Amino acid sequence: MAIKKKQVSSGMSGLDRLLNGLFIGDNVIWYDDAGSLASEFCLQFINESQKKLKSVVYVSFDRSPKNLIETLGELAENQQLTILDCFTNGKGDKADVFNKFYEKDGAQWPYQVIKVTEPWNPEAVFDAIYNLHKKLTGDVRFVMESLTGMQDLWEGEEHILKFYSHSCPKLYEMDTIAYWIIEKNAHSSKLKAHINQVAQVAIDLSMDQGRSKIKILKAEKRYPKAMGLSHPYTWDCGELIFEGNQRVSEHYNLGASIKTFRQKQGMSQKELSHLVGVTPSNISQIESNQVFPSLPALYRISENLCVDVASFFKSGIARVKTIFPRAKATIIKDRNLEKNSIEITQLTPLDMDGPVDSFLVKIFPKKKISSHFFTHKGEEMGYLLSGNLTATYENQIHELKPGDTIYLKTTLPEKWHNTGKETAVLHWLKIR
Repeated sequence: MAIKKKQVSSGMSGLDRLLNGLFIGDNVIWYDDAGSLASEFCLQFINESQKKLKSVVYVSFDRSPKNLIETLGELAENQQLTILDCFTNGKGDKADVFNKFYEKDGAQWPYQVIKVTEPWNPEAVFDAIYNLHKKLTGDVRFVMESLTGMQDLWEGEEHILKFYSHSCPKLYEMDTIAYWIIEKNAHSSKLKAHINQVAQVAIDLSMDQGRSKIKILKAEKRYPKAMGLSHPYTWDCGELIFEGNQRVSEHYNLGASIKTFRQKQGMSQKELSHLVGVTPSNISQIESNQVFPSLPALYRISENLCVDVASFFKSGIARVKTIFPRAKATIIKDRNLEKNSIEITQLTPLDMDGPVDSFLVKIFPKKKISSHFFTHKGEEMGYLLSGNLTATYENQIHELKPGDTIYLKTTLPEKWHNTGKETAVLHWLKIR
């Protein structure tokens, strides 16, 4: 008799309903059309796993440990997360700039990072995964970023297919759940067909006219009603919301509103708690609606998040604002931003219901930004007011001079560089 695997949550009730749940043993393939859509699903999966005190292993071929830690934020400081670094000795080409991370205790507590010495060897990579798994207990969760990065390093689809075909059954038997990310248009139809055959779950993520869409391609032994149908979706406080679906209680969800405005500020629960004068645990309980703040605490929260108290309680009638005073602009305090290199000020209110957010982005003289300054979830556009910039994307360097406009739809710049002696100032529009 076959043993029935335990059902668990993906961390998003919307995805759980669409998929009919995840099961221990699942290998989940994420076909990412834009190269950034799978990120939020992975973050929520890691967050849910850590809440359940489950070990998580992040295998990175595409990003340096420093970049990955900045992306993960507080999730990286959890001792249940281990990063297997296949980048530094792989696509990073053993460069000093990446190896410096391992100096001065960079890879030590509170981070757990293991550098794979021979990431160009598929057998060495699996040995590193297997040997680490032996030291962990319970059902371990994996995020593999990415199959496309593996193929680039291993130089051929036959190597990636062999690795994947051997790894998936073993991971299934080891009681794991593994997320595998793959760039949809970077591989042959033959490879994708083989991958789908082995995987328990396959999910397609795409962008269509600025809208994110999700489609279930395969869900072994759970037969979701939505199989093969494309669903437009948005994000709301880390939750997956499908077009046309709204939560009945969203107008009264005080905790979710506070969390949304805090995250827009790029502020951690610890930072907000310090400003308000309560404990981080108290902020966590408020955001999950386990407790409600006192009236003085609520006013301190609104003051430090730069919004009116009324903004926490959505009404059916939207307030229309016309003039936004300069004094009401908010400096974004995102911990992922590189300090002393960039400053971002949101010009429109955080609680505005319009379709566009407006920012003033300053990149200081001679400074380089190692990635795009926003997590891309829609179209963006920038107008260079002053200074000189270069933007690197699609492996090409593009020069911007005052008066130039840059438009982004699915491709994110890999690097920004202020090449001049004065601060470069961008007026940036982020389309929701």
